[in-house]
Amino acid sequence: MIKKISLKNLLFLDIETVPENASYEDLSEEKKKLWELKTQYQRKEEFTAEEFYDRAGIWAEFGKIICISVGYFAFQGELRTFRITTFHGEEKQLLQQFKNLLEDHFSRPQHLLCAHNGKEFDFPYIARRMLIHNMELPVKLDLFGKKPWEVPHLDTLELWKFGDYKHYTSLKLLCNVLNIPSPKDDIDGSEVRDVYYSDQNIDRIITYCEKDVLAIAQVVLKLRQEELLSEEEVLSV
Repeated sequence: MIKKISLKNLLFLDIETVPENASYEDLSEEKKKLWELKTQYQRKEEFTAEEFYDRAGIWAEFGKIICISVGYFAFQGELRTFRITTFHGEEKQLLQQFKNLLEDHFSRPQHLLCAHNGKEFDFPYIARRMLIHNMELPVKLDLFGKKPWEVPHLDTLELWKFGDYKHYTSLKLLCNVLNIPSPKDDIDGSEVRDVYYSDQNIDRIITYCEKDVLAIAQVVLKLRQEELLSEEEVLSV
């Protein structure tokens, strides 16, 4: 089935998120109470709400997107390239730039968004943050009334599950077992908050995010049993 999808119709993406505020103390009293309620089952008795706040980026109601990296294939005859770019900066602005990309270049019915665990995280997170900013959802994220087979999303985690719904495999592990160069050679998700707020190094986070996008594309190629991308074929635009 995956071989029937044209690579030209796929937009690969990954997002990086952090808590919306730098510290728990920056929250209003009402938001602190809501945070405590939201996380009480995850925290159990091990952490206070304040101690747990460094994980707030996981939830769209308490986090924000700091970058969205995207990649797509381009073909000129026999020449294949994979082009990567990143939207970053103020959240509403980067969301608008991403929306413009979808509406201008990836709005046709055959176009699909592709991410690892995207159906559970990336796609709904982007949609929620757009609505929080009072933005109209692009067609590719507006799933209301759509049947499962009409949803324009491709998820490499779901592809690897093969119907085993309780199964989870990280992108790093999947790359390892498929003999794909690992994208995780610098930081991991647990460090993004500190790199953003303490180090103020968005460039490092962008590099990390773009490597994930490349890894997702490599996974799709591997599942299609096609040759992996070489360094020369990957372009930053």
